[in-house]
Amino acid sequence: MTASSPDRNVRAARWLLLALLLVYGVLAVGFVLRTPAWQAPDEPAHYNYVAQVAENGCCPVIEPGDWDQAYLSELTTAQFAPDLLDEITTLEYEDHQPPLYYLLAAPVYAASSGSLTALRLVSVLFGAGVVVCAYGVGRALLPERRAVALAAAAFVAFLPQHLAVLASVNNDSLAELIVGLTIWLLILYVKGRDVPVWLFGLLVGVGLLTKMNTIFLVGLVPVGLFLRWWLARRRDHASLLPLARALALFALPALALAGVWWLRNIGVYGWPDLFGLGAHNVVVADQRRTADMIAVEGWGAYLGMALYQTYNSFWGQFGWMAYPLQPWMYVLLTALLGVAALGLLLGLRRLRGALASPAQVAAWGLLVLALLVAFAQFVYYNTEFLQFQGRYLYPGLISFAILLALGLDNWRRVLLGERLWWLAPAVVALLAPFDLYLLWRVIPLLNP
Repeated sequence: MTASSPDRNVRAARWLLLALLLVYGVLAVGFVLRTPAWQAPDEPAHYNYVAQVAENGCCPVIEPGDWDQAYLSELTTAQFAPDLLDEITTLEYEDHQPPLYYLLAAPVYAASSGSLTALRLVSVLFGAGVVVCAYGVGRALLPERRAVALAAAAFVAFLPQHLAVLASVNNDSLAELIVGLTIWLLILYVKGRDVPVWLFGLLVGVGLLTKMNTIFLVGLVPVGLFLRWWLARRRDHASLLPLARALALFALPALALAGVWWLRNIGVYGWPDLFGLGAHNVVVADQRRTADMIAVEGWGAYLGMALYQTYNSFWGQFGWMAYPLQPWMYVLLTALLGVAALGLLLGLRRLRGALASPAQVAAWGLLVLALLVAFAQFVYYNTEFLQFQGRYLYPGLISFAILLALGLDNWRRVLLGERLWWLAPAVVALLAPFDLYLLWRVIPLLNP
């Protein structure tokens, strides 16, 4: 390897990231255009929230009548046939959601005369930021192994179900962007970079104004602040004062931003319904509950369905969970996952290099913790409602993608040494033609 080879690899990685984003944009726009109207979970209710903000100002109030299980079942069974859409504007059961995504989308609604396509493109734009964050997290953790960052970004960009989510009207895209940016900056902070602590408070506050699934950041960021303080204390025996100051600088902007929304909810829904979830649960009272299924069918049936549907829909199950992938597709995707898992095990001997310093250990600990807490949120949500949808795991998607990419790249290093550094991203990028196949052969099945 010549002295200029690392420089060439850096330039190549940057160009590959740009190419990856371009392909993501083409595929995402393909999903936007080919997915029939409303054939993404909860899209009508999210669209109606945007419409209310654009036409009446912020913010709507969830109330009885916003949820109609019988009508929804009729719509989904008929695949949103045009003759059934007369009352679709009455579906407003997302009105309890924090308002930021809808406030940002409302000007697009107004400028495009309510175009569903235009609003979907807003989510696509936020999704591009999520892809960049995946690359940034990989670079922050393993700056010398750009292949891991690129492969993680490719997985986030081309995972079929994730593409479908990012091509629909919902607040998941903005929430994922905030989560990804927070984790990226937090890892840099723990590794000693100068990131303003108040910025974490700002990001968490913005997250809480976007979607409740960002709430795990409220705990994750203080862990990062503690780890940075603890690492400094090991060097210079720092007092508790810097930690207390950091926690205060984090908490003040977070509480100031989120507190405005919480006070509004208390005024509208009453104490202690800070998040509007109590009002939501009353409105959707006939939505199927976990306890009801377990009482009728037992724990075995519940766990079996939970694992089967969650796993399948994590990779791809389109429409309102109506069209899963074909069995052979899940076999291939499971094989990819298995190869990556074995690669992680093969790389255990090399782990010392990745964990060469306490700061690096802390950074990897934060990544794994983010994944575990995101999974715990999913489990907690399903203790009340039956929602075996893999997309609810996506707050932890970047962490998952980093581990998968690392496992794949470990195989390359074991078998090929430092040759073909781009091999892991190339393998993950094979999901892109897979997405094209789905666009032309599966997504059209959603048409009524």
